[in-house]
Amino acid sequence: MTRRRVVAVGAGALAVAGLGGGALAVDAAAGERTPGPHERPEDCYVLTSETVEGPYYIDADKIRRDVTEDREGIPLLLSLKVIDSDTCRPIRNAAVDIWHCDAAGVYSGYEDMGNGGGGGPAPTGEPPTDAPTGPPPGGGGGGHQEPTDDTRYLRGTWRTDRHGQVSFKTVFPGWYRGRCVHIHTKVHVDGEWTDTGYEGGHTCHTGQFFFDEESVVATESVEPYASNTAERTLLTEDTIYDQSGATGGLLKLRYDKRDISRGVRATLTVGIDPATTNDGQGTPPQPSTSASPSAT
Repeated sequence: MTRRRVVAVGAGALAVAGLGGGALAVDAAAGERTPGPHERPEDCYVLTSETVEGPYYIDADKIRRDVTEDREGIPLLLSLKVIDSDTCRPIRNAAVDIWHCDAAGVYSGYEDMGNGGGGGPAPTGEPPTDAPTGPPPGGGGGGHQEPTDDTRYLRGTWRTDRHGQVSFKTVFPGWYRGRCVHIHTKVHVDGEWTDTGYEGGHTCHTGQFFFDEESVVATESVEPYASNTAERTLLTEDTIYDQSGATGGLLKLRYDKRDISRGVRATLTVGIDPATTNDGQGTPPQPSTSASPSAT
């Protein structure tokens, strides 16, 4: 099993934090309801698509639900339900990571990389695509690159509850040349939650969440998205999204169609196989050395 440790931010960082307040004008209830004993929802039996990790993952993100920090943008409440795709049972006490770019298309920890054109610092190399075709720059599979700075906005890790649910408060992502609008995620199981964070275990899912074109177009007239002049890749043109809807990570969105700036609620059931290891480094999923107790 791979070894990882996530460091908590300050005393009491593992305590449950509220997601209310602010400009978020959407329902803050987390996730979807748990299936009844005689229900067999179709999405329980479908593995959510695995994807590459991408170049901008940092394996020491903050233990927090609110990852916004000082980033401006449309409030987004991301509510996920993590289940075993074979048994439909919720995966409790899993560590879920999310990370994504800001409205200008810039990733924290990599501000020197720019956003591929427009709305942010000038890029120093080839535009990021999260889908490298040659040897990965900086070493590591999936095109991983070492951080260039100490910023960590729009990144965080939180634990799933007994229903397999976890929520994050963030902002609607922006875009950069070569990729459609998306959020990265990892799910870790078999580790241990301690007073200082999450230790051990293995990564059983590496994926991405996507936004439909209607919602993205709606953000284009709202600042600071309106100032992002980078060429935008459509959902149907993306090289990572497999066009399979929710199975491929397409989020279910709720927002005021007259004014998206009031906030967006995004939900999705994520079907995983807790007994496999998939770190997004371009290798096929591998069976874990032990069954996950989180699935019981």
